[in-house]
Amino acid sequence: MWDSPPFDLRTEEASRMRGVSPLKVQMPALSPTMEEGNIVKWLKKEGEAVAAGDALCEIETDKAVVTMESNDDGVLAKILMEEGSRNVRLGTLIALMVEEGQDWKQVEIPSSDAAPPSEATPATKAVATSVVTSSAPSPPSAPKPVTSGPLRLSPAARHILDTHGLDPKLATPTGPRGIITKEDALNLLKASPAPKAVPSVVASTPPSPISAPAASPLPPGSRPNIPPLSVPGKPGAPGTFTEVPASNVRRVIAQRLTQSKTTIPHSYASIDCDMAAVMQLRKDLAKEQIKVSVNDFIIKAAAVTLREMPEVNVTWSGDGARALDSVHISIAVATDKGLITPIIKDAANKGVQEISSNAKALAQKARDGKLLPEEYQGGSFSISNLGMFGISGFSAVINPPQACILAVGTSRAELHLCEDDQTLCTKQLMTITLSSDGRLVDDELASRFLDKFRANLEKPQRMALV
Repeated sequence: MWDSPPFDLRTEEASRMRGVSPLKVQMPALSPTMEEGNIVKWLKKEGEAVAAGDALCEIETDKAVVTMESNDDGVLAKILMEEGSRNVRLGTLIALMVEEGQDWKQVEIPSSDAAPPSEATPATKAVATSVVTSSAPSPPSAPKPVTSGPLRLSPAARHILDTHGLDPKLATPTGPRGIITKEDALNLLKASPAPKAVPSVVASTPPSPISAPAASPLPPGSRPNIPPLSVPGKPGAPGTFTEVPASNVRRVIAQRLTQSKTTIPHSYASIDCDMAAVMQLRKDLAKEQIKVSVNDFIIKAAAVTLREMPEVNVTWSGDGARALDSVHISIAVATDKGLITPIIKDAANKGVQEISSNAKALAQKARDGKLLPEEYQGGSFSISNLGMFGISGFSAVINPPQACILAVGTSRAELHLCEDDQTLCTKQLMTITLSSDGRLVDDELASRFLDKFRANLEKPQRMALV
């Protein structure tokens, strides 16, 4: 009699047919305000061993490019989101790992996560388009309306559908969260049958004694009333446009600016500061090979003033004001991807030279996209300086939940009447504008803050004594 195969062998064979159970790698939240991210670069390849703490990939968040580290030991079995994948939502499956010793080539890919809710890469879009084209019947027929849920259209899709009088319910949405994209609208336009020529109503209608004169037809070769559609990859023509996809940083900046201007009652106050003492002190320090900028003195003056007036060093929470124990100054730095505000911590307790060194290092890291989350989160007061561009003065938008932001213009020479001897003298003046949250800092408090700030800045030696 033949013996049946051992049970453990059958179990092992069945397990091999089912595949190896994976360790899921999901898109993490790398900043408090992050809702989605972009896969910039994978630092590990499929089949490569991974230890806990190893760098897996680089992810562009709403603030910077951050390295994602592995939480487990094992082998990277499958990369589900390739480099260049954009708008990957938090929690989306981006890769699969297996434990050490398991066959990574037999990893089981979960079917529920096969289509992550992110924007498809160009290659994926091309494959999807070819499948739709090949499966479509030769005679174009109007698609069935889609009635489930509210319609969500991108601006470009809405423009195309409105221009050609197409029903948005006939489009098949392929964008994230069921959004009808520009490509969906163009596919609907191609699939829709060409409209039949309708005889002129004026010609078939009997003349009426009070009828308005019929509009004359357009001459041949004239420009149509409907503007032409933009075609990707072709030069723009009058009336066309080119869609520029917004980065995560740009989208968050737009959200934060809209939130600030719609929820924070902004108040503005300006004051002129005499920069003669600061200019002279900079020259004296330069002789000793100590190089500091005017902005470094402004940061120091703002920090010292906040320490003297703690009622301004506050932020807004849902229940009201929140007094802060330390003075952390956020400085606005312009990068290729947008504005970011790295933080000089405990600025009131640092000298101007140390502030200068910290500001230069943080600005360089911001431009390189290498800021750590703790280096741009948690500021209590912001400073934006456009003086290097020759801007005389401007009003900045408050960075919530902070209460104030200081806008700094360029210095200028002006003639003034000296009170001592009634003669004309030249002053180097700089306009400073404070934007304050009216819920936390009223106009009287803002005016006293600017007055004390000017006193500290015009007498830089005083800042070392306060």
